[in-house]
Amino acid sequence: MDLTLIHPNKNQPRKNFANDEMVTLVESIKTHGIIQPIVVRPVEDYFQIVAGERRWRAANEAGLKEVPVIVKNYSTEEMTEIALVENLQRQDLDPIEEAFAYKRLAETFNFRQEDIALRLGRSRSHVANMMRLLQLPEFLRNELSAGELSIGQARPLLGLPNEDLQRTALEQIKEHEMTARQVEALVRQLLAGPKKEGTTKAENTAEVRALTDRLRISLGVPVAVKLKAGKKVQGKIEVTFRSQEELDHILQYMEQETNKDDEAITSFHI
Repeated sequence: MDLTLIHPNKNQPRKNFANDEMVTLVESIKTHGIIQPIVVRPVEDYFQIVAGERRWRAANEAGLKEVPVIVKNYSTEEMTEIALVENLQRQDLDPIEEAFAYKRLAETFNFRQEDIALRLGRSRSHVANMMRLLQLPEFLRNELSAGELSIGQARPLLGLPNEDLQRTALEQIKEHEMTARQVEALVRQLLAGPKKEGTTKAENTAEVRALTDRLRISLGVPVAVKLKAGKKVQGKIEVTFRSQEELDHILQYMEQETNKDDEAITSFHI
């Protein structure tokens, strides 16, 4: 098919195409041509790409005039789902692209996280954890997309209550090249804040703060531990969630913790 008749999908879930990978693909196409056809669908007077935009881009750069295609009469919904799934089956999406693709599947087709995981052969916890990355502010999402921040480094930052603390944490992470475990410790330190002299109330003890910080980092949502005055340890834990996804994540975390033989949250002693 003539390349001029083929147009990209403006809703393509993948936004970033690594230059070094494209150069390699262009050289391969110049030598061997396009081995795997591009999947397109007819739209008015042109054909829209369903799967294979990288190959289409590389073919243009290689100077090809025609490319092999497979024409499918997909509806817009079918095309969207196929494009999302095809991209998610690749291994080179950045974390934010992957998270947005999950979100689009959930919103466009009313898929639950279990549905997405089943279709892609991934665990529900993986899908949930990736989607939670979208709760990070834009400057942290950009760091993830650029590869300047790993998922393990970024995830604990969800427990920080505002962008000022998150920016402070990011500066420390880059300056000291922190591991994910070191970032968790940093978040606990930032949540604790400067030490105050003369604090005697039970709810402000170091043990309670440590428990609160641990829960907040583990769950990635606001947590409050409130103790009753007296010698006997009594009180309540309040967990705040702001969406169905956050609730699902909390419930899944609790289920996983009950199946562990090592230390669980409920075994923490004050």
